[in-house]
Amino acid sequence: MPTRIRHTLRTLLPMLALLAAGAEASASTLNQNASWTIDRANTSTKYRVVAYGDSIYAGYNGSITSAAKYSAPTVDAEYMSALWGADIESVRRTKSGAVASDVYNNKIVAERSYMQASSTRVVTFEMCGNDGLQARTSFKSQTGTCDYTVLDNAEASCKTYVAAAMDYINANAYPGVKLKVISNLHYPGYAADNVQSSCTDATTGQTVKMQDRFLQSLARMNYMMCDTARQKGFTCADNFAQYMGGDYDSNGDGQIDSDALRYVAGESQASYVTRITTTLRSTLRDANTHFVSASSSYDYIQSDDTHPTYTGSTITSGLFGDTTGSGAPRYTSFTAGKNPIWNQYGHERMGWAVSTFNPATP
Repeated sequence: MPTRIRHTLRTLLPMLALLAAGAEASASTLNQNASWTIDRANTSTKYRVVAYGDSIYAGYNGSITSAAKYSAPTVDAEYMSALWGADIESVRRTKSGAVASDVYNNKIVAERSYMQASSTRVVTFEMCGNDGLQARTSFKSQTGTCDYTVLDNAEASCKTYVAAAMDYINANAYPGVKLKVISNLHYPGYAADNVQSSCTDATTGQTVKMQDRFLQSLARMNYMMCDTARQKGFTCADNFAQYMGGDYDSNGDGQIDSDALRYVAGESQASYVTRITTTLRSTLRDANTHFVSASSSYDYIQSDDTHPTYTGSTITSGLFGDTTGSGAPRYTSFTAGKNPIWNQYGHERMGWAVSTFNPATP
């Protein structure tokens, strides 16, 4: 083996071992960027969708070197390509494991040039999932008297940086941008959290059901995202409703569950939280079994019980660099605005949810 190759392997292998030993921990510093163009036949006109976020928009699949080609932003780009009859460049500027402050400072602000390009027509972002996951991990490890400040702090940080991100995008995106979208949070591990805490509540002296406590916190965060979007000229893709409610009426209230769970523009936080945590609580289901009918379901969550499922190939994204490429669309037309697998995978569902806001023309 040549000396140079041996030296490279000696340098690289310990790093790979370290990363493999703690992929989720290392993901907090793992940039996973990609640019994939939906190359439509018979057109050379190209517009851009820019997506900022963490491992969700990255298309994280447990690997430190690859990610899903068709994560939600690129799924949206495919819908947009058909709608506009144009090539659409899906630019993902993402950092797996990043908390909201990291996404804001090191992606949205530091990499603002991507949304400033004159071809940009859509800017979308997601954040706060890791703030919530870290707070949940901290809370689960508690013994003695429960300290809820870890959850409160996650909510407060999310609120601060969601508002800051919208203000910054409004001030810095290319003036010709037609659409700005935030994607809110699904609840990964909903079924697994249906257990009692190891700590006890200071008032009751009893342990608390973790699912109850986390759902309250998540509902407040999701309400804040959608309501802040309403106030600042963004739209809100309600992934909680899309993932956690079935596509049929399970409780006989005359509404499809996933529709009934959606944020309603102008409603109060108290109304939304009550609707999610009490009134419609019986319709919530773990997204590992997303029911599309009373008898048929699909798995929206990967085996890590966190990240959305996807279909198709992967692209290089992470430790060994990032993909810039193009390819023909998988689908060139859509019946009723939906591709044939729109409700079969987590990323397909999220991409479709963003696409429902796409403007008719660029």
